[in-house]
Amino acid sequence: MPRLFGDGFTSRRISTGGAEIHLCEGGAGEPLLLLHGYPQTHAMWHAVAPRLAARFHVICPDLRGYGDSSKPASTADHAPCSKRAMAADMVELMAALGYRQFFVAGHDRGARVVHRLALDHPAAVRRACVMDIVPTLHAFRHTDQQFATGYYHWFFLIQPDGLPERLIGADPAYYLEEKLRRWSAPGASFDAAAVAEYVRCFTPAAIHASCEDYRAAASIDLVHDEADLDRKIICPLRVLWGARAFVARTYDVLATWRERAVQVTGKALDCGHFLPEEAPREVSAELMEFFGENRA
Repeated sequence: MPRLFGDGFTSRRISTGGAEIHLCEGGAGEPLLLLHGYPQTHAMWHAVAPRLAARFHVICPDLRGYGDSSKPASTADHAPCSKRAMAADMVELMAALGYRQFFVAGHDRGARVVHRLALDHPAAVRRACVMDIVPTLHAFRHTDQQFATGYYHWFFLIQPDGLPERLIGADPAYYLEEKLRRWSAPGASFDAAAVAEYVRCFTPAAIHASCEDYRAAASIDLVHDEADLDRKIICPLRVLWGARAFVARTYDVLATWRERAVQVTGKALDCGHFLPEEAPREVSAELMEFFGENRA
């Protein structure tokens, strides 16, 4: 949706080995990949990407299964919606754009793809930023009543036999808008055009694919994460989170990420879960500073 991003941004599609990825891109300079979260699309970067485009070639794709990207066929092991598959898409996409190395930032589900991307393709990722998450394996290993209540959707969306798809599908706009309200800080507002884009893209196929994303997170992604427990992210990692979000109330965020990465810096921003939309100026400044210096 280039018009949401303003002049200088265009849309295109790129085929990877397992998906057709829709993206919006703009700006010139070093490549910066921005990955969205649930239940959104690349449109969530509408207030951040134009600021960063003053210095970077900004690429904002829809992850496979989301937005206008293709929806993979389901399998019993949920591998087509694993973070490994999503990360592989991004490496192929960036290579198609001429980039073997790049910067990457992700929010929510996109941040989980960033984590896997940095582990599976360390030579490709120069610097990485994750927003408002702790590692998936850590979250599941430390599940308690507080986590299950705050992140109830993790356990709802993984239910089999089409149960969440049918219930969400009864009123997808209500479900999506309620997720935005529940996870944001009191008084937060969202751009009406961006929300309309999320609703437009929340089709039955996308609802199913997003459930498969969460089913993968509770199964095959954990297998991959368990296998990599002795490995750490080697590139510099910036961690941002909302001071009024669930993650801030539940974890020592920096300490948790320092168990999984070699070089970690970060801070809380005064907002809820949706950092790029609730605090776009602050997020833009953080990313400009972290990615903008001439460092490895």
